[in-house]
Order: sequence, then C-alpha cells, then structure tokens
Amino acid sequence: MYPQGQPGPYQPYQGQPAPHQGQPGPCPQQPQPNPYGPPQGLQPYPPQPYPPQQPYPPQPQQPQAPRMSLGEKEMRIDPTLDAGQRELVIEIQKKSKTFAIGLVLGVPLTFGGLHHGITEKPAGFAAAAIGLVLAAVGAVAMVRMRALRERLRGITPDAWRSPAAHLPGARRAATLAAYVNGVLALLNLGAVGWLLVKGAGWGAYGNSFGFGALMLGAAIPLGMGLAAASTIPQLLRVVPAGAKVGRSLYSVLMVLGATMLINGVKGADPTALVVGGAVTAVCLGAMTLLGRAVKRMRGEQS
Repeated sequence: MYPQGQPGPYQPYQGQPAPHQGQPGPCPQQPQPNPYGPPQGLQPYPPQPYPPQQPYPPQPQQPQAPRMSLGEKEMRIDPTLDAGQRELVIEIQKKSKTFAIGLVLGVPLTFGGLHHGITEKPAGFAAAAIGLVLAAVGAVAMVRMRALRERLRGITPDAWRSPAAHLPGARRAATLAAYVNGVLALLNLGAVGWLLVKGAGWGAYGNSFGFGALMLGAAIPLGMGLAAASTIPQLLRVVPAGAKVGRSLYSVLMVLGATMLINGVKGADPTALVVGGAVTAVCLGAMTLLGRAVKRMRGEQS
C-alpha cells in the first residue's frame, strides 16, 4: 500500500506492449505503411511518356561568295549573282590574271629584247622570243576574257538596250555618257603620245631596259583608251553597260591622281599638287555624271 497522494509505479497501457520489453518499435527513419490502404475509387494516374522530340529541320544557308586572292588583297564576288553568273565571274578573274602576267612580262621582254638584240648582242632575240610567247598567252587570255564578258553581259539587264530608251531624258543621258567616255579615250591616247615623246628625254630609247619599261607604260593607257572608245557605240544604243565600264576606267585614273596628290602634299611639290588635284577632280566629276546617266538610262530617278 502506498499512501494517498503518492503516485504508484508506472503501468503501461494494457492494449499495447510497452517499448523495450522484447518487441522493438518501428524505426523512425523507415517509411511507415499506410494501415488504411489506397483510397477507394481513386486509381493512380499512369505515367504518360513524352513524345520523341522532332529534330529541327536544317536551315538553308546562304552560299558564301567565293574569294580569290589578288596579291595581298582579297576580291569578293557580288553575293547577289546567281550560280551561272558567279561561274562566269570566276573564269573572267582567272583569265584576267593570265592576261596581266602576259602583258607585264611579255611586252618589256619583247621590246627590250629586240632593242638589246639590235644594239648590243644577239642574245636579246632569245629574250624577245620568250616575250612574244608570254604576250601571245596574254593575248589569247584577253580574247577569251572578252568572250566571257560578252556572255556575262548577255545575262545581265545592263547589257541590253534600256527599256527607257524612248524617253528623251534617257537618250540625253546616254549621249552625255558617250561624250564623257570619248574624253576618257582621248586622254588615254594623249597619255600614250606624251610618254613616247618624254621617253626621248628620259633616255629610254638608248637603254634596252628603259625601252621595254616605256613600252609597258604606254601599253596601259593605250588599252584603257581603246576600251573607253569601244563603249561609245553601246551608249549610242542606250546600253547602260557602257557607262558602267567608263566609271571603272575613270576610277583607275582617279587612284593615280590621288596618289600623285598625296605625294605632292608629302613632298610639298606644287606641280604634283596641281596635276594630281586636277586629275582627281575631273575623274570624280566624270564618275558622278556616269552614275547619274546609268540611273537615267535604267529609268530610275537620278
């Protein structure tokens, strides 16, 4: 018996055995099973497999314009050309390289070799023969290049008679462009005569190397003058391609004039300043007029 008010010994609940009496209790780290079972009337939602991801369709890539190295520069072809035009442009560039090599090496070797063979030793005739072969290779390349250019012009719109040829404005623009290109042809032919006359004062006719260099220098403006003169019949038929060729030729002269102008500024040479500035200004004005003429011949607003 225990006195009243004193608690007796601990008695566990009769319906559940006390822990630590031979029956280990559940581990709190393990998941407890649901004594009630799954809920009635509810079925687990079966997992739905995701549909296989479709690969992205390949995006068509724009063809990159091929590049061709030209010395230390790179020449990029216009990416707007189609496949046929691009192939023709590549072939024209290859032929132009062959033509340039044949011209630069063939002309001085031919004339210089002949001069040396006549004035010095017969060995110069061997150099002249090599020069003739190189010049012939360059001439063949030029003929093929002109044929390829005609094919290229045949598939470009500027090679045909302008659709606005019946308009007085287009015809006046074509006539003005023909005069501008005629002036270019006369300037180049005048440069040829000036070089041949000045060569006597430079002593080029008494030196084989100088004579060959003089002939090469005279051949460049001669070719440009003939090219400018060949555009006049096209312009009289209101063909815009003639004005575009004239712009390209004037751009070459403008580069030469700008080079002379820069050298005049560096060396404080008034003659080079005047001549270089005049050539640059004339070429720039001619290129502007020809650009406007092309737009008028196309029927565009200039």
